[in-house]
Amino acid sequence: MDTIRKMTHKIGLLTEIRKNYTLFLMIAPAVLFFVIFSYIPMTGIPLAFQSYRYGKGFWGSPWVGFNNFKFFFLSGKAWMVTKNTVLYNLAFIVTGLVVQIMVAVFFSEMKGRLYKKVSQSLLFLPYFISWVVVNAFAYNLLNYEFGTLNTALRGLNMTPLDVYGNPAPWPAILVSFNLWKYAGYGSVIYLAAITGINSELYEAAEIDGANIFQRVFRITLPMIKSTVIVLLLFQVSGILKGNFDLFYQLVGNNGLLYDKTDVIDTFVFRSLVNSGGDFGLVAAAGLYQQVIGFVIIMTVNSTVKKVSPEHALF
Repeated sequence: MDTIRKMTHKIGLLTEIRKNYTLFLMIAPAVLFFVIFSYIPMTGIPLAFQSYRYGKGFWGSPWVGFNNFKFFFLSGKAWMVTKNTVLYNLAFIVTGLVVQIMVAVFFSEMKGRLYKKVSQSLLFLPYFISWVVVNAFAYNLLNYEFGTLNTALRGLNMTPLDVYGNPAPWPAILVSFNLWKYAGYGSVIYLAAITGINSELYEAAEIDGANIFQRVFRITLPMIKSTVIVLLLFQVSGILKGNFDLFYQLVGNNGLLYDKTDVIDTFVFRSLVNSGGDFGLVAAAGLYQQVIGFVIIMTVNSTVKKVSPEHALF
């Protein structure tokens, strides 16, 4: 019976693929992406428990148990980089959510078609700019000697700011640049959700005398609630993943700023470079990041499932 059941299942799967081969081709790049960059790298998890030796290879390297994790926690950096990663991502999520929804609502209410297209294009443009180029913008803006900001302050007979020597303003700087780069891109999904709302609801509300703010708060926001929750869950799942390009390109190897700007990703990268390629230490920090992130998303999803089952991811 099991053999017959398996054959029937295979025939059904082949029939489904033959019937909807176009859809399977469309999803194939996404599947390959996750297989190559998410599942295959998981084979390197044992490195976190090894003292890897190039000559002995993956299977011949000695096992060291949790010694690599001890190094990570005893280094005194574990709590700092974890705290920075979580706080920065929370700031990115909150500011991004508010601004992206505001931008989407603004575009949905905009009447001028040409002005709307031009505004959308200009706001979407920063997403395509490399962080390397953004770093050049930031450096020319904030540099102490000839930066635009300090040039203006000197012109006003004010004291210039040593931004690259003072870690205090960097949380605001990093959040601002992240928001500038992703505000337009993130608003597209919310704009698509708003576009899908039945226009008759707005027409009825307008006939009843509702102003634009009442329509937004009574119709638009409640109708995109599901989209907001799903996107928040996806973002929370990566709350321990720092945007490496953002932090490394804007901060670089400036040790004066590490206490305020160092995240797990940059710490892992520098550990790999400075330790002479000790993959065990790096794998331990990466595994710690993934496990805690997994626990967080499972906890958040379970909470959402209890409160509002239809909005849970699974």
